Amino acid sequence: MAGPVTQQRILDSCEALPAFPLVVLQIMQTLEDPEASLNLLSRQVETDAVIAARVLSLCNRAATAQGRAPVSDVFTALSLVGLARVREAALTIKLASFLQDFSPAQEYDFWSHSLACAVCGVEVAHYTHVEVCVDASLIACLLHDIGQLWLQRYEPVRLAAARRAAQERDTEIDVAEREVFGVDHCTIGGWLACAWGLSDNICHGIGHHHAPDAGLPEPLVAVVHIGEVLNRALNLSHAEGKHMRWISESCCELLGMDWGHDSQSLFGRIEARSRHAFAPFMPLV
Repeated sequence: MAGPVTQQRILDSCEALPAFPLVVLQIMQTLEDPEASLNLLSRQVETDAVIAARVLSLCNRAATAQGRAPVSDVFTALSLVGLARVREAALTIKLASFLQDFSPAQEYDFWSHSLACAVCGVEVAHYTHVEVCVDASLIACLLHDIGQLWLQRYEPVRLAAARRAAQERDTEIDVAEREVFGVDHCTIGGWLACAWGLSDNICHGIGHHHAPDAGLPEPLVAVVHIGEVLNRALNLSHAEGKHMRWISESCCELLGMDWGHDSQSLFGRIEARSRHAFAPFMPLV
């Protein structure tokens, strides 16, 4: 369809898209009540075979390493693994499945890039002294390029042309997208996130990750932007021709990022997490 991509078109398309995972919204709604979160996750794990298997796997890998007997029931596994890791597992598994359904015939390794960005973003969220929700950081980073999947689904020919133009002119993809569609994948992704009922900070984090200064002082905007910059700089997803040309000084200042002082320890944690923390989820994709 020629012409600009409008917010109304995005909203109209939502009914034809895969349903956004309800558990993601439930987790976000109960983060302020740890006991309620545990009850919610317990129910979700017990009724979701994939999540249950992953939680048991996480628990028993640790048990094997520590010489303990394996665990066979979900409740015990939940208690041993911990609420934070169970939330992370549930969110990652559900969003991995959702993204596969969203664009099963993708041209590039979208999930690898999104997962690597999430690895970086979660570590940045742990690093900063600014108050920022780690679970929200995980969701925003996993979904930060969801607008590109929408374009791949509904505008594949024009998206391919935008990618060629960006490559030929050696410019960022969002610049070429705005010339072709009137908006870029960041704005489209923010519209989708809002339509799915995700929190404002997640919508802003997705919608401003290529132009973060316009979305500050929301800390999650800075987390997603820096997470993607670090992913591309460290090339965790081994993507060719994917190099961020700049990093926002305002984002670094907001989060207290001192590259000369703490970068090596942060990079070390990112590389360790990229090797181990999300390894149980990779067979899903």
